[in-house]
Amino acid sequence: MPAAVTLPRLSWGSPDADRRALLVHGLGSNGPLMWRYGVALADAGWRADAVDLRGHGTAPRTLDYTLAAYGADLAASHPRDGGSWDLVIGHSLGGAAATLAAASDPSWTRRLILIDPALSLTDHDRDVVRASQEESFADPSVRAVRASHPHWHEQDVELKALSAQQASRWAVEQTSTQNPVWDVTDAAAALSVPTHVIASDPEVYSIFAGKPAEAVVHANPRITMSVVSGAGHSPHRDKPDATIGALRAVLA
Repeated sequence: MPAAVTLPRLSWGSPDADRRALLVHGLGSNGPLMWRYGVALADAGWRADAVDLRGHGTAPRTLDYTLAAYGADLAASHPRDGGSWDLVIGHSLGGAAATLAAASDPSWTRRLILIDPALSLTDHDRDVVRASQEESFADPSVRAVRASHPHWHEQDVELKALSAQQASRWAVEQTSTQNPVWDVTDAAAALSVPTHVIASDPEVYSIFAGKPAEAVVHANPRITMSVVSGAGHSPHRDKPDATIGALRAVLA
């Protein structure tokens, strides 16, 4: 297993809360961009910790950006007082890394929620992701993000610009290069904890869609799925109310 690095955290909710959640962002993003989930969980009495993944935000830079390395970092991350997470929410790359961590250690979390997770990428998906990242790095300004996503909340606009300014472009590029085969579906099939996928709308754009997604859900009875209508790959930014509503429905 790759050597883990310690990931910086940002927290919502009381340190004394009896339910603990870990929030994991996607490629090119950062922990603060998971704020919608952090606020919703804190309002419901949870303590939520969001991490910056290696090479992102203020996290350590390394040479290894394999999915296994991302997963190892998460597997080594636990609540401050030790023990297991009550919930882990992972978006895109964060969903793939969280799946690897949960499959490697069934005691790591009691529940997993994956937000349009990048469990298996087609060549088309890779092209879409590459173009999106190139656009982000070409002009990582608030003005550019607002122009591309005029319907986003202002905090998402500000934080998306910041995440592109903070992330290592080399790390993001290497995440693609070092994972020529991007497929963690075997780990998903091995998950032993209740897992729910909140997928984006295929009519807009979703990484978790079609026959590959159906195969993942059918391969493991512990995995269930819902779709946020009208949302692209980041449903918590495109359709935040519907996405948080889906989260609350799962937790209920």
